[in-house]
Amino acid sequence: MLSFMKKQFINCRGKLIDLSTPLIMGILNITPDSFYDGGKYSTEKDLIKQTEKMISEGAVIIDVGAVSTKPGAENITEEEERKRLFPFLEKLIKRFPETNFSVDTFRSGVAEMAIDKGAAIINDISAGSFDEKMFDVIAKYNVPYIIMHIKGTPQNMQKNPIYENIVKEIMFYFSEKINALKLRGVNDIIIDPGFGFGKTVEHNYEILKNLKTFEVFKMPILVGISRKSMINKVLNIDSEDALNATTSLNTFALLNGANILRVHDVKEAMEAVKIVKMFETNK
Repeated sequence: MLSFMKKQFINCRGKLIDLSTPLIMGILNITPDSFYDGGKYSTEKDLIKQTEKMISEGAVIIDVGAVSTKPGAENITEEEERKRLFPFLEKLIKRFPETNFSVDTFRSGVAEMAIDKGAAIINDISAGSFDEKMFDVIAKYNVPYIIMHIKGTPQNMQKNPIYENIVKEIMFYFSEKINALKLRGVNDIIIDPGFGFGKTVEHNYEILKNLKTFEVFKMPILVGISRKSMINKVLNIDSEDALNATTSLNTFALLNGANILRVHDVKEAMEAVKIVKMFETNK
């Protein structure tokens, strides 16, 4: 289904995760200011409850982030990121030892400590661009690494982003990053086109329409479009009302080659996977 030419497995802590059928990554933000669920899960009880819910609904990966990367977000210090992240991450990993926890960070020091404490995957919005030591940390521990395309930083990325050909520019970006990682012996690489990170609404739909182009890298493709402004601006709605449209776009992404959906709403994303799988099986 969808991606017979792409890498079918990633190695998480010695266990092979099968990507031949798309997987769901549930979003768990330990932040006061994320665009949709900032401040929603601020206590240990809330985080455990939400994690249990996402796992029960079918999430194979839980992506934990302690820094908001929405447009214009405050760039907090590494010390503050550590204070937010680690007390909860350790407890979550201990409570759910069979679950694959990903840590959403662009800092190599945070990534290294997270891996030491049991995190299985590092999800880096900058693909090493914000911290030159990140690739070395990934190579040292040989964990799956999500590289995302971003133009600029969260503080300035939406200030008139311009591309001559956005798909070609992202392809070139990934080619450079993948080559640098391969030279360090990193094999489990997941690519994320970075919807909403230095792109206009039109750019985002151009990427989605051409998602299959990225299959040339023969690597898993992650899509994160959950409740984003590429939906809200088109429909003139708030993120709170964007679930139905998110499911629609997730379905398009699956049909165009997505292997992992990064979402706030696991149940609905799982339903999209099941429907697309049935559709593909009965062609």
